[in-house]
Parts: sequence; structure tokens; C-alpha cells
Amino acid sequence: MKRIFSAGGIVVKEDRGPKVLVTQHSGHHGWDFPKGHIEKGETSEQAAIREVEEETGVRAEIIEKIDQSKYFYIEDWDPKREKVFKTVTFFLMKYLGEGKATTAEEVSAIVWLDPSEVERKLTFKGSREVWRKAEGKV
Repeated sequence: MKRIFSAGGIVVKEDRGPKVLVTQHSGHHGWDFPKGHIEKGETSEQAAIREVEEETGVRAEIIEKIDQSKYFYIEDWDPKREKVFKTVTFFLMKYLGEGKATTAEEVSAIVWLDPSEVERKLTFKGSREVWRKAEGKV
């Protein structure tokens, strides 16, 4: 079984109260926090910061690690339909400003939500569970 390690961010900015960044994936159209693969030689913290900016154009800094989401999926694009076990480490992050989105094609929509709206918007159970751990810190 293939194993993949990713990292992502629960980014919060102040805009007349806290707002939380949520993205829609352009392929499967699910709503989630921005995340992506950890590259060779990269820490999960470095990957989270990089992926948030690459996917959304948002520069952010890490406040603290929140939790990991672990799940299985099948690579539909792969003719072998290989089963994958994925671990995603999520960090609570503070918005710093705008950067440059270099892999924005992976994201079809970006929204900033009030904390009370986040759980309803998230598509995946694991992300909702991570959000519940982060929500009290926002």
C-alpha cells in the first residue's frame, strides 16, 4: 500500500472578527483546508506554509500544530487503482498577507468564513474533526 504524507493550514485572519480560509478542490470539488504533499527534505511546517501560499496566494505563519487526519483512498486516475493511506498534519496559522499562488489550478474556489460556518462547509469527516480541535483556539 502506498503512503502519502501531507501538511496544511487552518489560516485565520482578522476582518471584523476572525475569518477562516477554506478551499474547494478543482478535481473532486470537496471543501477543505489548503494542504499538499511534503517534499523531500522538507518539514511538515515548511510544507504547510508553502502549500497554503501555492494553492491560495496567502502568506501565513504557524501558530501551533493542531492534529493529523488519516484516511484511505483509491487513486482513480491510476489504472491499477492503488489503495493509498494518507496522513495530513494540520497547523493553525495566522494570515500575514498576500503572496503568489503558483498551483492555483488545484483550487476552484477560496472562501473566508466565520468560525461558526466552517464545520458545515467542510466535506470530509477528518477535516471536520481537526476543525473541532482548532475552533476553540480561533
